[in-house]
Amino acid sequence: MKYTYSVLNKLSALTLMLVIVSHAVWADEASEEDIAKVVYHADYADPRRFSAMLTSINNMVTHYQNEFIDYDIRIVFVAQGIRFLTDDKLEQTPFAEDSALAERRDELRGRMLSLYNVHEVKLELCEITRAGVNLPADKLYPGVVAVPSGVVQIAELQRRGYSYLKIQ
Repeated sequence: MKYTYSVLNKLSALTLMLVIVSHAVWADEASEEDIAKVVYHADYADPRRFSAMLTSINNMVTHYQNEFIDYDIRIVFVAQGIRFLTDDKLEQTPFAEDSALAERRDELRGRMLSLYNVHEVKLELCEITRAGVNLPADKLYPGVVAVPSGVVQIAELQRRGYSYLKIQ
């Protein structure tokens, strides 16, 4: 009788552990699916277009926060998009500052960094673009992370279930 009781206790404990572990695995999978995942593509020079993108992201973040939805929003910057990640004028490069950007740089920087600092929007820059214009990494705004290739990063994020958005 003692042997049977001990075996039953072990089986009960093992069953309970399996239920707990399977619930934890299910909860992790469910929570991953419950995260809104979005990648924005910024490869253009137009400050008005970039401003529209920041407005769109802000509206999205506000909606998700109001609905208590977890989110992972990223902006991947490629080519001309580098203009929005530095105060460097990028003179003698294809991405040199123009009067439209000079006029709006402070406002755009403030809005973008607020999205990064307050709402954890991730800022990712194509390393090929940065290296191509010889911009030192320390000239980038805080929080900008280099990715080896911006277009590869976007494709990989889409493969992992991120929605792709590009402001026209």
